[in-house]
Order: sequence, then structure tokens, then C-alpha cells
Amino acid sequence: MDIFKLITEQMQDRNMLDKLGGSVGAAPDQVQQLAQIGLPALLQALGRNAATSEGAASLASALDQHQDDDVDDLSGFLSKVDKEDGAKMLKHIFAGNNAQVENKLAQKTGMEANQVSGIMAQLAPLLLGALAQQKKQQHLDQSGIAGMLGGLMKQGGSTNNLMGMAMDMLDADKDGSIVDDIGGLFKGFLKQ
Repeated sequence: MDIFKLITEQMQDRNMLDKLGGSVGAAPDQVQQLAQIGLPALLQALGRNAATSEGAASLASALDQHQDDDVDDLSGFLSKVDKEDGAKMLKHIFAGNNAQVENKLAQKTGMEANQVSGIMAQLAPLLLGALAQQKKQQHLDQSGIAGMLGGLMKQGGSTNNLMGMAMDMLDADKDGSIVDDIGGLFKGFLKQ
């Protein structure tokens, strides 16, 4: 599944928005806004991590575990997503500062922090599954993963400014990176 198709098209589907929103008691328009900002924020955090050899190796291993996730059937995937596993993913992706990121996302979308965490815990496994499929289809190694994420971040910034919106919201010191603002990136994606 194309990552930005997921963000721009799939996350505009009213049934998907209703389903995600219903799982946490949020309005569909809030869910859409969260997906449009939250998914690029996740991508950036993953991209920054994959820039180091240790981070790229950890991410590659994590993606291997999700390479058979059926993210093309979005409705089916979301109906059986493991939210507890998704919450663990968020904790690792945002280096234990997921609550800070979720609070910023809540402020931006008008949602409660627990609603944001509930939806993000579903979006994180979805994003990893989509990335894992691309890794598998393109036979990417660690450096290929870093390149793919870098390309996705550039694509997001140039095609629809979603990455820019996520950056602006999360980049407290306006230095072009959310990494220092959320305490750096996780060291061992698989360490739980």
C-alpha cells in the first residue's frame, strides 16, 4: 500500500473515519486531522531513527515481523489490530515521550489525549505494516529502508504539505527536527 495514498485517500473514507473514531469516541473529522498529522509524525520519527545503522537494523527487524500484515484490507486490519502492541510501538518510536507527542496532537485536533493514544495505537501498526510490505516488495536492506523513509518524508513535504504540518506542530524549537523536541529516537525498536 502506498503510504501517502493511505494518508490522503484511505483516511478520507467516511467508514474508516467512523470506525476509528467510534473506537475512542471521537468525531470523524478529528480522526482525519489526527491521521493527516500523526502518520507523518510517525514517519519522521522512524526516518530519523533509520538514519543510524543501529536504528536501521532495529527497524528492519521490526518490519520483517510485519511483512505479512494485510494492510490492503484496511477495514479488516483495523478490526483486528492489537492496540496494546500499537501502544508499545508508539512508546518505542517516540523514545518513551509518546505522551508528550500525543498531548501536542490532542491540542492540535481538539481531542482528548486518551483518544489520540487510542487512534495512534491503531495507526502505528498500520504504518509499520505498510512499510513492511514496501520493504518486502522492493527487497530493501537497511540502507534501502533509510532511503525509502527519506523519500517518503520528501514526498510528504512536497505533495501535500502533511509532513510540514506535522513538523510545524511538533518542532517546538523550530530547528527543522522533532527529534530533539521529543527526546531523541528509540535505540532498540524491538526491546520491550
